[in-house]
Amino acid sequence: MKNLSDRVAIIGMGCTKFGEHWDKSAEDLIVEASYEAFEDAGIEPAQVEAAWVGTLVSGISGQALSRPLKLQYIPVTRVENMCATGQDALRNAAFAVAAGAYDLVLVAGFEKLKDSGYSGLPGAASSVIGAGNTAPGAFALVANRYFHRYGIGKEELAKISVKNHYNGARNRKAHFQKEITVEQAMKAPVIASPLGLFDCCPTTDGAAAAIITRTELAPRFNKDFVTVKAMGLSVGPGTGRMDTDFDFTSFPETKAAARQVYDQLDIKDPRREISMAEVHDCFSITELIIYEDLGFSEPGKAKADIDAGAFTLKGDLPVNTDGGLKSFGHPIGASGLRMLYEIYNQLLDRAGERQVKDMKIGLAHNLGGNPGSFTCSIIALGHA
Repeated sequence: MKNLSDRVAIIGMGCTKFGEHWDKSAEDLIVEASYEAFEDAGIEPAQVEAAWVGTLVSGISGQALSRPLKLQYIPVTRVENMCATGQDALRNAAFAVAAGAYDLVLVAGFEKLKDSGYSGLPGAASSVIGAGNTAPGAFALVANRYFHRYGIGKEELAKISVKNHYNGARNRKAHFQKEITVEQAMKAPVIASPLGLFDCCPTTDGAAAAIITRTELAPRFNKDFVTVKAMGLSVGPGTGRMDTDFDFTSFPETKAAARQVYDQLDIKDPRREISMAEVHDCFSITELIIYEDLGFSEPGKAKADIDAGAFTLKGDLPVNTDGGLKSFGHPIGASGLRMLYEIYNQLLDRAGERQVKDMKIGLAHNLGGNPGSFTCSIIALGHA
């Protein structure tokens, strides 16, 4: 993949509070997130030349975005790539901007799930998990296999959940803003053994948005901006669970997308060269395995890093500083952009008590599917 490093800039971003928005429609959430992004970028909606919108089930065409924002008769493209939808929408928009097709575009992601009655991946998307199974059930297989191979137990997963709730309690836009203890996580009701209630991300409403342009144009709109340093996307063949060699303790799609990004940035030691990361913690075991697949921990050695607090706000590589999917929530089409929203604010020194020192590069990892059949998007942001 050709390197687009620093050719595309994000000049404004917006994000609703994630949670249970019984009193708001999907359109309300889109308007709220987009207008925060417009204001942040210092632009008017009429200046937008094209738009991309990411949603899994809450919209069926580009009109899901153009109608509430009254962006009539401009190109609007709907993107869907399972839980990786939000980042893939920005990825496609970034290519168009880098190619010079447009100077100023909007990217938005949203989902309205709470009043839909869905308790997990909705509709046809649930078929990717496998007949007779659920998302917690599929990732429980991963947890049990990892426990068996490396000899750890639920306490390491509990520590991940405690970390993310600690961070989310310091984020006014998170779905859950309350700290928990290891004991609470360990004793929580079991959803799919060994995963308990605090190991699983919630069903959530929310929206997030970004305004992007070419980097040389960015100062015309906003003196405060960040640049896209690298992008990677990997789609697996979907045969992992039918492969007798697939052992459930690693996700090859994450490794492939990471290689694309690391090659573009010439990163040799991600643990030390990346300032912070937002990763797709749909389940606590997923985050643990992502540590290893991204090269933050050696295979089978994440336990030692978790016990040492390496991925906390005070650790050497903070992960999910905004609370992650577990605490911030997971409206599917919005999550990838929400991750970028956190990194964007970290790079601009706007994260308050969650601020990471000496921010240089932030990595956002967005995963969709089930173990053995994933789509993985990774986007790195930094300064030009």
